[in-house]
This record gives sequence, structure tokens and C-alpha cells, in this order.
Amino acid sequence: MIQVSQKVYEGLEAVRQSGRTNMLDVPVVIYWAEVLGYPETANWIRQHRNEYARGVFEGFESKP
Repeated sequence: MIQVSQKVYEGLEAVRQSGRTNMLDVPVVIYWAEVLGYPETANWIRQHRNEYARGVFEGFESKP
């Protein structure tokens, strides 16, 4: 599992649960994170593309 901050995790979950995009479509995930009010998530994905890709397959968890 890829560990991310609580804010990033919440944004990832908001996009996933919205059902508006395939989570593998990175530019669209970034777009929806911003539209849904999660700029931290959008920025994290931009800066951590490899970790994001791994997390899509391995899962994400919030850091304690």
C-alpha cells in the first residue's frame, strides 16, 4: 500500500467514489481532484506519478 497524507487520501477517495473517471486516466483524475476541492491531491499526483500508479494497483492508505 502507498502511504499518503489524510488530505491526499480523502481526495483520491472522492474522485474514485464520484465514478467520473477511470483512476488510470491521470490527467482526468488530477482535473477532478481540483474540481472537487482537493488541490493537495492534484499536486501530490503531479509530483508522485510513479507512486500514484503503484497505488492504483496496490492501494492507498492514510499515514497515521
